[in-house]
Amino acid sequence: MNAAPADQIRLLDVQDLDVRLQQLAHRRRSLPEHAEIESLTKDHTQLRDLLVAAQTEESDTARDQTKAEQDVDQVRQRATRDQQRLDSGAVSSPKDLENLQREIASLAKRQGDLEDIVLEVMERRESTQERVAELTERVGAVQGKVDDATARRDAAFEEIDGEVARVTKEREVISAAVPADLLKLYDKLRDQQGGIGAAKLYQRTCQGCRQELSITDINDIRKASPDTVVRCENCGRILVRTTESGL
Repeated sequence: MNAAPADQIRLLDVQDLDVRLQQLAHRRRSLPEHAEIESLTKDHTQLRDLLVAAQTEESDTARDQTKAEQDVDQVRQRATRDQQRLDSGAVSSPKDLENLQREIASLAKRQGDLEDIVLEVMERRESTQERVAELTERVGAVQGKVDDATARRDAAFEEIDGEVARVTKEREVISAAVPADLLKLYDKLRDQQGGIGAAKLYQRTCQGCRQELSITDINDIRKASPDTVVRCENCGRILVRTTESGL
């Protein structure tokens, strides 16, 4: 394959831009915010699960409290009715009076036991409410950190993507001036060789594989026409000759 020396030199410019695009893609993938967001999101999910569990427990405890208070109220109302009957003098039979007094006493004990239950449930509910409040605050704090990291990541994305657009446009302009067959070979080699399809020959060393060429290879390159597209015998990349090639 033949190409004007200027076109071969231009290929190095394309290569530099492709390397820059690779660097930008790597930078975009490797932003520290990615790991930060992943870790914070994991923490947020765990805290949300704990919060939902605490809210469920608080709801269950509230229901238990309501039930216990209703039980106390029922016993209190019954005891009030019995006391009113006793105080009214409507019960005259000694046996009925004794039974009524016994029931009032039993209801008083039952009411006391139920009120103890209400207090115990209220204490549990208060503890659960505190837990809900604590977890709500922690969830909000972590969400704030997630939002902050996301904003920083998005800002970095915007900066990187803007640079990618600029470099891509510059590559389009320069590559348009490179002969199609040369550019096609370059792109093929770049895919095969880890992103480097063309390299400068510098002081008899291929800058693609960093291997010094043999005397035989150097002599063959010396004899080649300036228009001849030469390849590195070690890595197969296009070798671009310059005044610094050491030929």
